[in-house]
Amino acid sequence: MAANSEINSDYEDQDKEYVGFATLPNQVHRKSVKKGFDFTLMVAGESGLGKSTLVNSLFLTDLYKDRKLLNAEERITQTVEITKHTVDIEEKGVKLKLTIVDTPGFGDAVNNTECWKSVADYIDQQFEQYFRDESGLNRKNIQDNRVHCCLYFISPFGHGLRPLDVEFMKALHEKVNIVPILAKADTLTPTEVKKKKFKIREEIQQYGIKIYQFPDCDSDEDEDFKQQDQELKDSIPFAVIGSNTVVEAKGKRVRGRLYPWGIVEVENSAHCDFVKLRNMLVRTHMQDLKDVTRETHYENYRAHCIQSMTRMVVKERNRNKLTRESGTDFPIPVIPSTTDTETEKLIREKDEEVQRRHSEHEPEHEHKNAKSVQSCHQGKGWLL
Repeated sequence: MAANSEINSDYEDQDKEYVGFATLPNQVHRKSVKKGFDFTLMVAGESGLGKSTLVNSLFLTDLYKDRKLLNAEERITQTVEITKHTVDIEEKGVKLKLTIVDTPGFGDAVNNTECWKSVADYIDQQFEQYFRDESGLNRKNIQDNRVHCCLYFISPFGHGLRPLDVEFMKALHEKVNIVPILAKADTLTPTEVKKKKFKIREEIQQYGIKIYQFPDCDSDEDEDFKQQDQELKDSIPFAVIGSNTVVEAKGKRVRGRLYPWGIVEVENSAHCDFVKLRNMLVRTHMQDLKDVTRETHYENYRAHCIQSMTRMVVKERNRNKLTRESGTDFPIPVIPSTTDTETEKLIREKDEEVQRRHSEHEPEHEHKNAKSVQSCHQGKGWLL
């Protein structure tokens, strides 16, 4: 009995010292799971680089079953379009609303001058819509359609980045998180992949392109996580292979591509970076991609909008002030006026100039008057 009373007193002491806010993460977790998550992913790059196949492979869905493939003649005149595919995915009770933004027609025309402009305009439109909803009266159910990540597909054929690749990434790197992808890695040998990656990283740095930067690991993270994070950073650009076909390899059924010389496995890290890309997008950095979009790219857009609105308000106030003072009912165009100190300075300079001219003319006037008096006296003496 004495032992039981001691145990009960220990529990009572613990309850007195325990406030309960340690359960806050559990509360946030329950609320987030109930609400669900959303993520918007953009894929860009010329046709034939496996964008659709990779997206289907990443999320085990078939988003492009109704897609119509254009022939070469139709692609010449095709303009860049923006298409959205939304799918609800559920895994172990966690719901994800995934939106894929595709850019068919990008880089396919004979003249690709500013073909990235429609993509940049789309991203700005989503920022604008979110800004309007956020500034409105009803902010309860704001839908977030901002683009959180852009997978940009780089052709494996060539010696690095093409001018179109550079122009696209430089035009969008301040608006969205860009993750470069080396497409169709199964067309390159491991040595060629390594050289190509090094060349692309070198050119990205040379042209001042700001791709998505992985956050630094905290000092209290374990060594395995730090090593995994470093491997992700070294894998840029991700050399990927996409396939929705299941083949048999060594008695196992795997997703891959069957060639006369062997099988390329999509989910084999020795064959490509597909697993690393999927882990980065879904398991480790999805929330960070959303945070960077909200805290950096959207905040830059929002600050620019507020500055523009402030300038417009100031101009309107000045215009109204001039209208009231002049007593006119029609708006007076705003003329860039000088400040009060500059106006006073100009008036003071004019006064000094007038006084100087007046002082210069006074001796001449007195001299003329003296001459006229002297001539009068001489005339009088002659008459006498």
